[in-house]
Amino acid sequence: MNEYGVNLLPDATEQLSEYYALLGRWNERLHLVAPCSAEEFATRHVLESLILLRFLPENAVIADIGSGAGLPIIPCLIARPDIEATLIESSQKKSVFLRESLNRLGIATRGTIVAKPFQETARPVVDSVTCRALDEFLSRISELLKWTPEKATLLLFGGQTLQRKLNELGTHYTEFLIPNSEKRFLFKVTR
Repeated sequence: MNEYGVNLLPDATEQLSEYYALLGRWNERLHLVAPCSAEEFATRHVLESLILLRFLPENAVIADIGSGAGLPIIPCLIARPDIEATLIESSQKKSVFLRESLNRLGIATRGTIVAKPFQETARPVVDSVTCRALDEFLSRISELLKWTPEKATLLLFGGQTLQRKLNELGTHYTEFLIPNSEKRFLFKVTR
């Protein structure tokens, strides 16, 4: 976990295990993530999500776009009890999963579910906007850039295709290579 810059308390590790089990039960019906082993889920999904923590100020307020399976925001809410988030997910079924997850994990008071597309949602007052997966992501990146509040940091997970799109749009960003990856990045977009 050191290469990801993550230190978790034992309670957080237990909650993350509970989250994995809950996601496993819902995954067959909703196809939230590709089937994978617990080890791969821990690395590819949880640890990669937790990379966000180094970019979030104390008492951060976040909007997570296309929350789907709750990645990256649910692991972040588990690991950092000082943050609050609005989870924006257009799928009603996935929104039910998110609500159930927040309730079961005991973090519902710090998460609000918005069950509609971000384009139909008023801009929240937030420090950061995150996005790890969104249907038709590249075609919506321009809308997301315009939607993000002016002083908020936009944190995007993606690869070289997203990098090319950000360059095409003339976006100012810093990229951070995700550990154990050659082509996956976290892009910190400044406006």
